[in-house]
Amino acid sequence: MIERLSLNSLKFFYFVAIEGSVTVAAERLHITQSAVSRQIKNLEELLNIQLFERKNKSLIITPEGKILFNCCQNVFNQLDSCITSISQQEYKNNNLILSCEPTISMKWLIPRLVKFNELELGFGITLLTGGGPLNFQNKNVDLAIRRDDFVWGNHIHSIKLIDEFMLVVNTNQQNQSNLLLSTSRPKFYHNLINKYPEISKFNVLELDHFYLCIEGCLSGLGQTIVSGFMIEYELEHNFLQVEKHLDFDDSAYYLLSSTPFEEDRRKLIFKDWLISEMYSTQNNLLNRFNLI
Repeated sequence: MIERLSLNSLKFFYFVAIEGSVTVAAERLHITQSAVSRQIKNLEELLNIQLFERKNKSLIITPEGKILFNCCQNVFNQLDSCITSISQQEYKNNNLILSCEPTISMKWLIPRLVKFNELELGFGITLLTGGGPLNFQNKNVDLAIRRDDFVWGNHIHSIKLIDEFMLVVNTNQQNQSNLLLSTSRPKFYHNLINKYPEISKFNVLELDHFYLCIEGCLSGLGQTIVSGFMIEYELEHNFLQVEKHLDFDDSAYYLLSSTPFEEDRRKLIFKDWLISEMYSTQNNLLNRFNLI
């Protein structure tokens, strides 16, 4: 009999049994109700049993239907495990291609990739730098780390990683009247001056990127305002000192993907690792400098 059974008919029966409704099962499977009903009818005729009884517009599975449902559940679970196993083999030594903003890449992520590789998860990370909107297909990118300062659209899948936190930092040997600010973020200075008007007393020097602001600060050119994620190393080695935690940037970091994260186990693993590492950095710095 097995050669006459259609896998589709078993799948359709399985979802109708789970949902208790042909309509809901059809919506979940993205097919028509008539197609589902036809497959169920064909299955009943082939097996010569009744799988469902209709009572008060509801479908009630029959005792024979329950036996078949349990068999389907076992079979589909085994298939799912098999496919997952095959997929994991496919991912072996197959890197995820990640796009990330330049300064976060250089100052925070790259130093941690050694730790990630030591986990020996069967895949690594190929890092590309970039910011703003991204065409995943044209750039051949799997994931992107971005802040939510632009609209990426409903076709992009996103998971929040962590909120941004900004710090005023300086050295002991610098021009205290100068303030180095990056021009890489839209409305950065506008939002800053609205929340902290006293900033206007400084002589503002604008630079293209945050890493330039950090290097300028280290060289004694002036103090700067940067993300805590960008200066973890400098703070841990006392190259910079924290003056203040500023609460004016309401943005957050997100992990973006062109496909659902659940379809690629590597993406879920990397997402969990990123969140853990980012929260560890933020908590360590805020607690160390009593900024909470």
